Amino acid sequence: MFVVLVRTVVLYGLLVVGIRMLGKRQLGELEPSELTLALIIADLASVPMQDNGIPLLAGVIPIVVLLSIASILSVLSTKSIRFRTLLGGRPSVVVRQGQVVEQALRENRLTLDELMEELRILGYPYLEDIHTAVLEANGQLSVLPFAAQQPATAQQVGQTPQDRGLPLVVISDGRLLSQDLRGRGYSDQWLAQQLQARGLHSHKQVFLLTVDNLGNTYCIPKEGKT
Repeated sequence: MFVVLVRTVVLYGLLVVGIRMLGKRQLGELEPSELTLALIIADLASVPMQDNGIPLLAGVIPIVVLLSIASILSVLSTKSIRFRTLLGGRPSVVVRQGQVVEQALRENRLTLDELMEELRILGYPYLEDIHTAVLEANGQLSVLPFAAQQPATAQQVGQTPQDRGLPLVVISDGRLLSQDLRGRGYSDQWLAQQLQARGLHSHKQVFLLTVDNLGNTYCIPKEGKT
């Protein structure tokens, strides 16, 4: 059993390294070469993990070789646009000026129903509202609506809102993050005032408390603690 445990830990570690080399992507965002690599590595690891009669190196060496190949391909992709296009494909315009590009659908083996489904998911049910829709190399769909359909920005309406910055978590599930509180320039007394204003007596009664650059706070008390 100990041997099985050690073999499993070693192979699992290699798999984690392999997935990390693919970058922080979801499975549906992997390029064809990356998905192929992930599938082969998983299959290579499963055999020696289940059969103790197979030497561990029989699984480790092919995985290391594949990871090395992935690193080389990654470097080549950053150096050569042609190689990157050959390996991962190129984006395709599937909707142009409100019209579906039928040839692009056929080349990417994408049905009209699948296209309309993706557009509805992205919040664009009407083709006439779409200036350009691009099927990216990773399979994701990017949509650019016509200018009249785009939401107005603050600059366009003559407004100059203040930048609230990124909200900082001060209390997380009853735990006080003192270092973050001090880093934003607030004291324990300020925190006590914020809690008292909401009828709370301790940070342990708070599920979430955030504060932005303008001093605006957002508080969610724990259920049953108010």
